[in-house]
Amino acid sequence: MAKDGADDASEGATARVLRGVVAGAVAGVVASFAMDRFQAAVSALSSSQGSDPEPATEKAADAVARTATGSEVPAAAKPLAGQTVHYALGTVLGVAYGIAAEFRPSVTAGYGTGFGLGTATLLDEAAVPAVGLGVPPWKADAGTTFYSYASHLLFGAAAELTRRQVAATLKS
Repeated sequence: MAKDGADDASEGATARVLRGVVAGAVAGVVASFAMDRFQAAVSALSSSQGSDPEPATEKAADAVARTATGSEVPAAAKPLAGQTVHYALGTVLGVAYGIAAEFRPSVTAGYGTGFGLGTATLLDEAAVPAVGLGVPPWKADAGTTFYSYASHLLFGAAAELTRRQVAATLKS
């Protein structure tokens, strides 16, 4: 497969960035949905709901609401607020990935699994605990860590498969 950016060399950078943004945004939304459905299925099959009753996305929504309005998200609205954070972050990550893939196709190696592993490591294992939204990896049980990585592997693969389809459609 000699398309490692060679065909794109004659194409303008602006067109490549725009294609990356559009393909990445769609990929981020689809990947977030796939991850959400996977997590819902695992939660439905699981007998325990984990040690932390409030997801990090809901805690993040509370932090944003406190900063913007001075008060937390009402309890009834927390699940939707958490989902909004999940999809917004997934979309932003997808856009960054889509742009990167346009200029460095090697980031797509492994059909997005590297992207998924990177997001799990940087977000769930580093950023979430660093900002106080979750426990650090050395305090989490192995099942929680496995669940995080499995979810993000699916996220990465779904993002790459979607990004490829959208980018190919936009090229034609």
